[in-house]
Amino acid sequence: MKFSGLPGRSENLACAAALGYALMLAGGAQAEDAAADFYRGKTVNIIIGTSPGGGYDLYGRLVARHIGKHIPGNPTVVASNMSGAGSLVLTQHIASAAAKDGTIIGAVYPSVVTEPLYGDRTKLRYDATTLQYIGSANSEVYVCAVRADLNIRDFEDFRTRGLILGGSAAGGSTREFPALLMNVLGAKFKMVNGYPGSTEISLAVEKNEVQGLCGAGWSSIIVGRPQWIRDKFVTITAQGAPEPSEELDRMGVPNIAKQARTEEERKVIELAVAPLAFGRPFVVAPEVPASRVAALRKAFVDALNDPATREDAGKMKQDIRVMEGSVLQETVKRMHTTPPDIIAKAKAAVHVRQ
Repeated sequence: MKFSGLPGRSENLACAAALGYALMLAGGAQAEDAAADFYRGKTVNIIIGTSPGGGYDLYGRLVARHIGKHIPGNPTVVASNMSGAGSLVLTQHIASAAAKDGTIIGAVYPSVVTEPLYGDRTKLRYDATTLQYIGSANSEVYVCAVRADLNIRDFEDFRTRGLILGGSAAGGSTREFPALLMNVLGAKFKMVNGYPGSTEISLAVEKNEVQGLCGAGWSSIIVGRPQWIRDKFVTITAQGAPEPSEELDRMGVPNIAKQARTEEERKVIELAVAPLAFGRPFVVAPEVPASRVAALRKAFVDALNDPATREDAGKMKQDIRVMEGSVLQETVKRMHTTPPDIIAKAKAAVHVRQ
């Protein structure tokens, strides 16, 4: 019989790899057990940073209905709202006053990421790079929706007609997106600002208090105001996103990047709309323990890929395109290392003149 002797180098490496994998699995199981012990019997509150009824509210409540069964320990999950300043009120609440234990999740605007770049940092009480990102429920496309009875023919009408648009508080997409069109592409809008959110602006459009809105998510329109499209009450006159909507392309809706008259205009527009790649971000406080963040990130992905969630979303015509939390975290960090001269141009582009 042949004596095998001590294990060779390859056998040692194989044993080490197997042991490392086993330890990783054991560590993951221990972390999941710890998360389950914490969340069992708890209530997790998903706070939505806008008023009820709009697209952000609907996505926040979709996640709230389904994520609980995927979080270890199966906590109760409830949804609530905290509107104000394009979800900056909520973001600063999470960063300062809210519980830091992983029981508070914020459904916020993408502008939470860009406001420290473009806005007055001295007025902000949070750091976008230290917030912990659970994930994003979809990518978004911002659109301009204008009352059809105005007979807007093409983008050139934006430069000549002086349309009256409704806008939110500073920091909201319905302020910054039309500002981008005014400052970069020469659109002539008269802004009526200060509405709490897109739901209230939409009501104002229906009452003819304003003639339209720019910077609403396409998903918000088709979910919250499907009759606008069905009854041809509005014309979708422009779209802006890193990846334009195929549906809007088929409808012949112009992409604002293609309206750029110079290469510099195009680059500024592309940078300004870059955050739409993560159209529905969910965040927790920087202090939440890593094991709970990992558990919430996994639960978020599992919940949004769950057939029951997809069926629920389909009934509401909600498009789901998941961005995993760690990917979103790295994306935010990269954005915040953008060269200062490029940031300055983008900041000027979204600056609200009215």
